Amino acid sequence: MSTTLPPRLQAIVDEFAEVDRTERLDLLLEYSRDLPDLPERLQGVELERVHECQTPLFVQAELEGDAVHLFFAAPDEAPTSKGFAGIIHAGLDGCTVDEILSTPSDFASGMGLADVVSPLRMRSVGAILARVKRQLMERTIS
Repeated sequence: MSTTLPPRLQAIVDEFAEVDRTERLDLLLEYSRDLPDLPERLQGVELERVHECQTPLFVQAELEGDAVHLFFAAPDEAPTSKGFAGIIHAGLDGCTVDEILSTPSDFASGMGLADVVSPLRMRSVGAILARVKRQLMERTIS
């Protein structure tokens, strides 16, 4: 399995790595604010919960041709989890199944976020990506 990240995700990892420790939380909050709202067609639909997140975070991965589209629901009161979802959305939405499946679950370790958030919260990034990957495998193996 390749450890090369999709270009947009690599740019985000690099962006976090290049800013100093105090700016990383601000950058994470920016990604939480930039996470798109669920489209109306998914309002009220039961999405898969990521139980490893300390606050309720839900995800749905959908295929449209060769592109994967990611949808997240997270409360504004959970800026860390919502920020992680925003990073994954910004870095992986529109990628192919293969690009996402080959993304290492520990990609966030290079972002320097472990310096500013707890290990428990850091595990949620990998858990979110794991749910996305599992959903994609279920949709493509049929």
